[in-house]
Amino acid sequence: MKQQVRLRVNDSEVTVLVEPRRLLSDLIREDLGLTGTRVGCEQGVCGACTVHLDGEAVRSCLMFGVQAQDRSIRTVESLASPLGELDDVQLALREHHGLQCGFCTAGFLMTIHASLTDETASTADELLSGNLCRCTGYQGLRDAVVELLGERLATARSTEDQ
Repeated sequence: MKQQVRLRVNDSEVTVLVEPRRLLSDLIREDLGLTGTRVGCEQGVCGACTVHLDGEAVRSCLMFGVQAQDRSIRTVESLASPLGELDDVQLALREHHGLQCGFCTAGFLMTIHASLTDETASTADELLSGNLCRCTGYQGLRDAVVELLGERLATARSTEDQ
């Protein structure tokens, strides 16, 4: 028996009918057609399915879609501007060649965004430790995150000085 679920996805109100056991990752990909969110291990280990739930990075393969009732979800599709302009994190990954095949990239982007926003990670290695890249793109990813963390620190210092 399907249940009606109301949620906000990438700033749009959405209502879908889903089976109670349907994973949030499947709801996002199959019901909403937002295929940027990848499904890798389906055990919450690889991080490919990472999305923001009410601003916090979560593994969408570990949640049921019905658990997202009346909550806000942000997927990788929301990062670029409506005109296709990349945001700062996407630009940093591009500049540092922080991707290989691209399968894990969406999960890394969402994890990096959440960590930079809530300032939970203090080092690039700490920030990247929860996601897996099977193509060994870690050096480029790490270089991009080091740059982004440096910018965040410089901005924080500048704000303190004012």
